[in-house]
Amino acid sequence: MTDNFWADKYPAGIPTEINPDQFPNIQAVFRHSCERFADKPAFTNLGRTLTYGELHKLSGQFAAYLQKHTDLKPGDRIAVQMPNILQYPVVVFGAMRAGLVVVNTNPLYTAREMEHQFNDSGAKALVCLANMAHLAEQVVPKTGIRHVVVTEVGDMLPALKRLLVNTVVKHVKKMVPPFRIPGAVKLNDALAKGAGQPVTEASPDSGEVAVLQYTGGTTGVAKGAMLTHRNLVANMLQAKALMASGMGEGCEIIVAPLPLYHIYAFTFHCMAMMITGNHNLLITNPRDLPAMVKDLSQFRFTGFVGLNTLFVALCNNEDFKKLDFSGLKLTLSGGMALQLATAELWQKVTGSPICEGYGMTETSPVASVNPPQNIQIGTIGIPAPSTLCKVIDEDGKDLGIGAVGELCVKGPQVMKGYWQRQEATDEVLDAEGWLRTGDVAVIQEDGFMRIVDRKKDMILVSGFNVYPNELEDVLVTLPGVVQCAAIGIPDDKSGESIKVFISTKPDVTLTEKQVIDHMRANLTGYKVARHVEFRAELPTTNVGKILRRELRDEELKKLGHK
Repeated sequence: MTDNFWADKYPAGIPTEINPDQFPNIQAVFRHSCERFADKPAFTNLGRTLTYGELHKLSGQFAAYLQKHTDLKPGDRIAVQMPNILQYPVVVFGAMRAGLVVVNTNPLYTAREMEHQFNDSGAKALVCLANMAHLAEQVVPKTGIRHVVVTEVGDMLPALKRLLVNTVVKHVKKMVPPFRIPGAVKLNDALAKGAGQPVTEASPDSGEVAVLQYTGGTTGVAKGAMLTHRNLVANMLQAKALMASGMGEGCEIIVAPLPLYHIYAFTFHCMAMMITGNHNLLITNPRDLPAMVKDLSQFRFTGFVGLNTLFVALCNNEDFKKLDFSGLKLTLSGGMALQLATAELWQKVTGSPICEGYGMTETSPVASVNPPQNIQIGTIGIPAPSTLCKVIDEDGKDLGIGAVGELCVKGPQVMKGYWQRQEATDEVLDAEGWLRTGDVAVIQEDGFMRIVDRKKDMILVSGFNVYPNELEDVLVTLPGVVQCAAIGIPDDKSGESIKVFISTKPDVTLTEKQVIDHMRANLTGYKVARHVEFRAELPTTNVGKILRRELRDEELKKLGHK
């Protein structure tokens, strides 16, 4: 396929190219936006709004604290483990201004998952929410982390409200188990220590790593995708270009229910919305639909970033249906496949069509999007500006338009590689910069693309990648387990749910409850099986490899799927 195939496939107003070197690093973008939009609202949560000017001031205080009161040096990794609260952008941009590399960490991680990520990344500092500090207490001594900063949910609120919110969360809802981490510093104390101190603004080269974003990749071993400043700046400019026709500057209110520690929300809300000076409404717990709808009722929001399961849940909520959608002009979907019925229901309820896109952690993450002015439901749109796509066969041969093959992506947003895993990098990234996605796709004559098959064994639960290898590694530690396999089966609410198959030693009897309790103790909630089946033996190849595909086909047949 020739590079110029895409040249005439973009709607008027969307450039085919962006300049990924327009800004040398994320710090330059941040400084530019905070100066230009100083008085504009940046983030709102729990009733408080931070302007871009306030965000610049607070992040500077945190940067000064890191530089003056710790021994952290530029290039050191700092793990940030928080949900969508105002502290997240303050800490992330403060850490970057001090020259640190951000390691985004899921607040729902178990101690086992935290320990792996902290050790693999070589993190030297951790900022976490008090709600999970009891796990940090267990994990930190087993890692290289020397500095721990703890924050409570209400710490960014005015004094009286802060006291009220933190008291309710801790003592009424009992969401903060007791913990004791020697030397841990409260975030507000750190900010106070940094107040009035000068910041030596970091200015890393564009090719240096800005964020280590952990993913299973196209295999199952959790590894850090090295996303450089250039990767993230490029993807920010690509997202901005694709949304240009639907989004203004300094006037949009965008709902942010997806976690900022996930690269999809991070790039969109902390990067693309920042360069445009827009206002992000942070939803801390999107599972609490009544609280979320109450937050939404206070704003005439103009954009919404979500995924299939959330759209369905909201459209089935009577109070959500009563909201004012007159300002809503852009809805974006990513993270999991958008179902046609969901798109139709959302448009019926809100009046807004959904633009579906496609991406991976390894592509920072946006690789393609349906342009707002030309949406084809059922496709993943056209490549982002400055991005090339192709489909290949097993030998790497380009199959061209209309053929089905593995989707490959090339562009300035493609990661540098996997952190300290050259072999894994070489498996997916060739010398010319083409990334093998592991997804099977077809490129249509009009340039729009469709995913026709999935990564071989990955399970997608509510937009989160779940890799069977990890689940099976946990299951085999149950005494008596001989064989085990994990697959995804269709689920109306979460897209897929997890089913595990287990065979045990003849003299061992396990119960479904024991299996689920064991998984719950070792894995994040969305990785825990909803279904357990015990068998005398599991189907295998002639060399003993378990045939997950055969198990999955059996389940689909039972459910009436072809």
